[in-house]
Amino acid sequence: MRHPDNHPQPPSTSPGSPASPASGAFAPGAQTRDDRLLSALLTTAFVVLLAGALLRYVLKHGDSDRLPWIVGLSVVLAVVQVAGQARPGSRRAGRVRLAVVVACWVVVVLLAPSFAWCAVPLIHTALRLLPTRSAVALVTALATLVVLAELRLADGFDPNHLLLPPVVAALATGVFVYLTREATRRQHLIDDLVRTRRELAATERREGTLAERQRLSREIHDSLAQGLSSQNMLLQAADRQWDTDPQAARTHLRTAASIAAHGLTEARRLVHDLAPADLAEGAGLAQALATLAARESRDGLTVRFHAEGPDTHLPDQVASALLRTAQGALANIREHSGARTAALTLTCLDDTVALDVADDGRGFPAPEPGGTRDPLGDPDPLRGHGLPAIRARLRQLGGTLAIESTPGEGAVLTATIPLTPATPPAP
Repeated sequence: MRHPDNHPQPPSTSPGSPASPASGAFAPGAQTRDDRLLSALLTTAFVVLLAGALLRYVLKHGDSDRLPWIVGLSVVLAVVQVAGQARPGSRRAGRVRLAVVVACWVVVVLLAPSFAWCAVPLIHTALRLLPTRSAVALVTALATLVVLAELRLADGFDPNHLLLPPVVAALATGVFVYLTREATRRQHLIDDLVRTRRELAATERREGTLAERQRLSREIHDSLAQGLSSQNMLLQAADRQWDTDPQAARTHLRTAASIAAHGLTEARRLVHDLAPADLAEGAGLAQALATLAARESRDGLTVRFHAEGPDTHLPDQVASALLRTAQGALANIREHSGARTAALTLTCLDDTVALDVADDGRGFPAPEPGGTRDPLGDPDPLRGHGLPAIRARLRQLGGTLAIESTPGEGAVLTATIPLTPATPPAP
C-alpha cells in the first residue's frame, strides 16, 4: 500500500532484520552504515562545491559589496550541513534543516549564480527526506533556478545551460525513485519469506506433535492397555471362582500380579525412551518374542515361537515395531478368536525381516484392501486400535501387513519390513 502522497513506505522490520533502504535515514537509530556513508558523502560534496563557488566569487568579485553576505550565508550553509551530519536527529528535524539550507542557498544563488551547482547534493538530500511528489516539486524548482543562474553566467545562449540541469535532475530523481521502490519490493519479499518460513516451521511442529501423539497412542495400546485388559479378564475370572475354586482364583491373581509387574516395567520404559521392556538391556528380537510367547501361554492358549534364518541384530525401530505387532496380534487372538494355539515365526533374510502370527481360532472374513473394517479391532471404539495401528507402525518403516483368514480355520498375520538404507541395521 502506498502513502497518500505516493511515496513508497517501507515495510515494518523485526528487531533483527536489516533496515529497509527506503526507511528514514535521519530517523533516530534507523541509520545503517551505508546511510551514514551516503550522508557523509552528500555533506562533503556540498561543502566542497560551496567552498569552490565561494573561492571563485572571492577571486572574481573580491571588491563586491555583496561579499560579506555571501561569506556569511556560505558559513551558515556549511555549519548547518555539518551539524546535520554530526547529529542526524529525526526525519522532521532533517526536513526543517533542508528547508533552512534551501532558503539560504536560494538567496546565495540570487546574489552569486556560481553557487548554482551546490544544488546537486541538495537534490539527493531532498529525495531521501521528502515524499516523492514533494521531492519532485522541489527538485524541479532547484533545477529551474540552476538553469536561470547558468543563463545569467553565460555570455550568450548555450543549449547546454538550458538542458543539462533538468537532465541531471531528472536522471538523479528517476534512478533514486527506482532504487527505492525496488528496495521496498525486495524488503516485502524478504518479509514474506521470513513469515512463510515461520508458518512452515509452526506447521511442521504441529504435524510432528500429532504424529508423536499417534505413535504414543499405539505404544500405550500395545503395552499398557493390553496388559490392563488381560488383568481385568483375570480378575473377573478370579472373582467368579473365588468361592468354588480358591486355588484357581489365586492362580489368576498371581498371573494378574505378574502382568501388572510387567506393565509397570513397560510404563517405566515408556517414560524413559518408549522402547519395549522385553528389548531392554540389549535383548534381541528373537529372545523378546520367546519371552512374550512364554508369558502369553496361559488360560487355555499355548503360544509357540520359532525363528528362521540367521540371527541378525535388527535396528531398534524394526525390532520394536515387530514386537509391538506381536503383542497386539496376541492380545486380539486371546480376546476375539477363541484359539487354543498360536505361533510366532520370525524369518530373517538378507534384505527383509518377516513376522508371522498364526492361530487356530474361529477366523474371520479377510478385510478388503483399503477397507475401513478392522476384524482384529476391539469392538469398544474407545479401546480398539487393531490393524490400523499395526499398519501405521509398519508403514513408517516401509513395511507391509498381509492377512490370510477363513471363517472357522484360523488366521495368519504377516508383517514384513525391508532392511534397506532407509532402515539400516544397527552397528
